[in-house]
Amino acid sequence: MIIVAGATGNLGGRIVRELVELKAPVVALARGANGADRLAGAKTRIVDYDDASSLARAVDGASCIVSALSGLEPVVVTAQRRLLDAAAQARVPRFIPSDFAIDFRKIPRGTNRNLDLRARFQAIAEQADIRLTSIFNGAFMDMLSGTIPIIQHRLRRVLYWGSADQPMDFTTIANTAAFTARAALDPQSPRALNICGARVSARDLAEVVSRVRGRDYGVLPAGTIGMLDLIIGIAKRVAPGRTGEVYPAWQGMQYMKNLFAGEGMLDTPFDNDRYFGVAWTGVEDGLRQHASR
Repeated sequence: MIIVAGATGNLGGRIVRELVELKAPVVALARGANGADRLAGAKTRIVDYDDASSLARAVDGASCIVSALSGLEPVVVTAQRRLLDAAAQARVPRFIPSDFAIDFRKIPRGTNRNLDLRARFQAIAEQADIRLTSIFNGAFMDMLSGTIPIIQHRLRRVLYWGSADQPMDFTTIANTAAFTARAALDPQSPRALNICGARVSARDLAEVVSRVRGRDYGVLPAGTIGMLDLIIGIAKRVAPGRTGEVYPAWQGMQYMKNLFAGEGMLDTPFDNDRYFGVAWTGVEDGLRQHASR
């Protein structure tokens, strides 16, 4: 039995659906009923992360817990720690934390608030008597269609900071979910798995977008990495965002800074071929899929 926490979210829901397709017994943990009705084929358990005993009962009998919890400290650190404690109490042998990102073990602390929280939880999890598997997938490729605003269609340019030739790692949410489901079923999964749908630079992206759009795109320098760092500092003071906001503008800039600085690049060779059945999406196919919608 595989248990998925954060199952009503985008990534968590996809992991549940992949497990159902693989005919695995899966239990989806949800903090509320909202969205739980979309998890066809899975048992759903509504849990209270403040109730340690009920949480331990909810995960009892699992062979692996997959955490797709997302948020700030109350979720990424506190709720995940309670989930980990419940797993230890129920003697669950394996735990996949919500580490789906660039390799935050390699980035300087203080350069990305959200990834710092994941690093804090990782330090806690390393002390637990449980087998851990972290899955690093780079940035979600889906964000190239707008959330990461570097492809400027009106200008027909791809913006970059630092070097236009700095490689960056991207994987779709769908591919990440499919791979994670298979890793959850693998009792021999290693401590870390690195997956990548495409490793591309800004210059590569300009060539790909040119093919997808049928018009020539070029690259446009936005400034140095130091300038981006300065802008992030100003944005944090001028527009800090709402209390509890997970992705204020400056947080998105921190992710861009990590990517363009080459921080957190995935180890090679990638582990894409470890499991059968994952149809990997390259950046050109990913952008074509978005353009066709």
